Amino acid sequence: MRQPIRRRRRKRSAQGDQRDRWMITYADLITLLLIFFVVMYAMSSPNTEKYKLVSDSLQSTFQSGDSILEMGSGLTGTQDTERHKNPPADSMGENEPLSERELAFRKQEEELTEFMNIIEQYVKDNKLENDIFISDEPQGIAITLSDRFLFDPGQADLKQGAAPVLGKLASLFRDLNMTVSIEGHTDNVPAGPYYKDNWELSGARAMSVLRYFIEVSKLSPDIFQYAGYADTRPAADNSTPEGRQKNRRVEITVLRQLQQ
Repeated sequence: MRQPIRRRRRKRSAQGDQRDRWMITYADLITLLLIFFVVMYAMSSPNTEKYKLVSDSLQSTFQSGDSILEMGSGLTGTQDTERHKNPPADSMGENEPLSERELAFRKQEEELTEFMNIIEQYVKDNKLENDIFISDEPQGIAITLSDRFLFDPGQADLKQGAAPVLGKLASLFRDLNMTVSIEGHTDNVPAGPYYKDNWELSGARAMSVLRYFIEVSKLSPDIFQYAGYADTRPAADNSTPEGRQKNRRVEITVLRQLQQ
């Protein structure tokens, strides 16, 4: 009776060994994956100096050669050189004349740069840095005027102290063949008793500045456009007195666009 029992025990032990054989295969697979990733990492770290030398060499070769399709001498310089050849790579497009529109844009940019420099110097000379802010925006040169020297609270009539600044701007606008945009902005405090709401107040303030340029400075109305945005485009946080002060402003922008 004992002999069959021993036979069964040996059989069970053999079955256990067979069940654990998969661990060997799994360990081999993990090892191979590790080796694979090490090799890939080594290949992904090229020698930058050698790469630059090869890149510069190829670039120089392709730039110096002429296209065989255009009867050039080819990359090696051994093809037919007596027929038509491609123009040198360094001369293509450089001597082409600019179009009238491109010339106009260049002239406009020069005028805008000069205009901005003059205004910045004027602000600096008159110590107006706290009331006038100038910036070069994608749409044009923006001049932000604080309401502190333009208007009394809740009103749209220009103060007497606003005339010198607006007069200086008008003298510069006279020589510019560009569109000037005038925008009125307010904070989120409801308008006073003189206007229905901030929309009306902001529009009236922009109109007051526009009328100065047209009626006092005698500029052409064709170059101007104006709008009032109330408190919909704040420049700062309306929850603080400082932020509300920055939001009460008139923005005058010399637009970066050509007249038709």
